[in-house]
Amino acid sequence: MLVAQRVFAIAGKEIRQLARDRLTFGMVIGIPLILILLFGFAINLDVRHLRAGVVDEAGTQLSRQLVADLAASQVIDVVAQVGSVQALEEAMKRNEIVVGLHIPEDLERRLADPNRAAAQLLVDGTDPLIVGIASSLAAMPLSARPAVAAAPARTLLATRAFFNPEQRSAVMIVPGLIGVILTFTMVLFTSVAIVRERERGNLELLITTPVRTIELMVGKILPYIAVGLIQVTLILLVGVTLFDVPVRGTLGDLYLASVVYIAATLGLGLLISTIAKIQFQAFQLTFFVMMPSILLSGFVFPFDGMPTAAQYIAQVLPLTHFIVLVRGIVLKGAELTELLDPLRNLGIVFAISMTLAVIRFRKRLD
Repeated sequence: MLVAQRVFAIAGKEIRQLARDRLTFGMVIGIPLILILLFGFAINLDVRHLRAGVVDEAGTQLSRQLVADLAASQVIDVVAQVGSVQALEEAMKRNEIVVGLHIPEDLERRLADPNRAAAQLLVDGTDPLIVGIASSLAAMPLSARPAVAAAPARTLLATRAFFNPEQRSAVMIVPGLIGVILTFTMVLFTSVAIVRERERGNLELLITTPVRTIELMVGKILPYIAVGLIQVTLILLVGVTLFDVPVRGTLGDLYLASVVYIAATLGLGLLISTIAKIQFQAFQLTFFVMMPSILLSGFVFPFDGMPTAAQYIAQVLPLTHFIVLVRGIVLKGAELTELLDPLRNLGIVFAISMTLAVIRFRKRLD
């Protein structure tokens, strides 16, 4: 009886401590809710509304009906009309579209010939899931196809995968893995930075020095930028030598994009460090950032297939923008000047997270 009383007394004390720790209690409730919402709502394998561009060289009623039929499937949304296949490829490099439709001049002649594909689907091969989904359009019944007496069943659209024609998973995963590893390590390292100083009693010493808050924050992240670049180099070397991942862009562009991304993730980690009171809470909040980053960034699931609300949430996550940058530079050979939007977004994330971290740190000092 006494043993049970002592056990229940300890359990009651633990429950009271948990209830007083609002951050931990919030994680107990919040993590299951967020995960079930992510997997049940945001993660959608029935991908729709892929951004598509069209080159219509036929310019006939039949070609326009073909485009309308494909759009009616809701698998693609036509967002661009361009003049050449090269323009489609350039739009893919800039991440403006992920699917291209090339309709040749002799569309009607091709439709009447069972041995030739009537048109061509050009797909961003950096995501094999998109290739498979877009390829399903080739077998769809379309009203634009004329009835051909006794014509055998055949493929209406030929599919061509750009940037990853062999559709190797390693080619898709390894560049994105750079961002995932950097997110985990950079956020984790800096999320405990201020907390560790407080636990060791060094924070009071820093406060008495002439060092300003912004100088303290910048000084905290500078060494980790070098650490992050070492990690980028290591992952690239392994990816190229072991998995034969091509690097089509310039290393200078890749490292410059990586510096901006590392700075954004470090700023996010510093913001976490101003929220957490102990290192365990910093670890919890790091996990809180990691799961949405992996699931919503486009690293695993196609970004275009996510609901609009999930896409808006993903814009807050640095990994979402770095996935576009690293795949564009490494796999598509894009120049950084062609990817200014995601680069700018990373700069905005860094500016906001650092500003909030400085404000919160000053409030805690007050």
